Order: sequence, then structure tokens, then C-alpha cells
Amino acid sequence: MDEKRIHVISALVLNKPGVLQRVAGLFTRRGFNIDNITVGASEQENMARMTIISHGDENVLEQIIKQLNKLIDVVKVRDLDPENTVKRELCLIKISTSSEKVRSEIIQYANIFRGRIIDVSPETLTVEITGAPEKIEALIDLLQGFGIKQIARTGATAISRGMVE
Repeated sequence: MDEKRIHVISALVLNKPGVLQRVAGLFTRRGFNIDNITVGASEQENMARMTIISHGDENVLEQIIKQLNKLIDVVKVRDLDPENTVKRELCLIKISTSSEKVRSEIIQYANIFRGRIIDVSPETLTVEITGAPEKIEALIDLLQGFGIKQIARTGATAISRGMVE
């Protein structure tokens, strides 16, 4: 039996209105779940890169790729090999700061995780952190005890290591 795993799919698409909706609609119609999706400009003019994270067995992956390739706005689709992929996420975390001691501890944790303090108010600090999703989860876990007020995450985006195929 095929085991379910996380798939990171990179799709080069035309950068025009409605493409994201058509891709999301394809997943909905086929009953596939999108765990995460990021979209941004690519190295090619008038093109965008979508990074879609989904899960399932190899049959699900094969169907996702086949269906994406049928969409007229999709130029190229690749399943990125987890062993040869760099995956990063951005997260903003707003934390309560009840005292100078607490503020100092939060700053130390942010520094250990190579985060930055990007906003300070009398009651809160906001930390910006980028990195692998696991690194971000670890910092969030550490900061829970201080009283996290708000979290905003971009979701992971990914690119293959080495030369482009």
C-alpha cells in the first residue's frame, strides 16, 4: 500500500487574474486538500510561481500533476524532491510583555532563533522570523507561555536546490 506523504508542488503559471481560483477549483472538484499555497512573481516576465503543499499517496500526486497540466494557464508543474528542496516561511508573532524581564527574555529567544524585533509598544513586542516551518513552530512553542496575542504566517514556499531542470 502506498504511504501518504507531504508533496511540495511547484507550478509556473501565467500571472493574470483568475489563475489562483482555477487552480483552487481544480483541487476542490477532485477532492484534494491544499495544506498551503503561496504565489508570487517568478524570474520570467508575466509568470508567477505557485508553491502548493498537499498530502496523499503517489496516485494522488500523479492526479494533481495531470490535472494541473490540463489547465491552460499552467506552463510547468514539478513535484519537488524533499531531499533537494529549500523550504522557508515568514511568521510575525505579537507577544504580551508584562515586564522588562519578560521583554528581555523574548528578545533573547528571538535572537537565538535569528528573529528580529520589528515593533515595540508598551504592552507588546512583535517578532519576525523566517525559516523552515519546524523552526517557526519551535519558537512559537517557546513563546506560548508569555501570552501570544496574534500570529500571522505566510505558509511555506519552496525552491529546488542546485541547477534548474
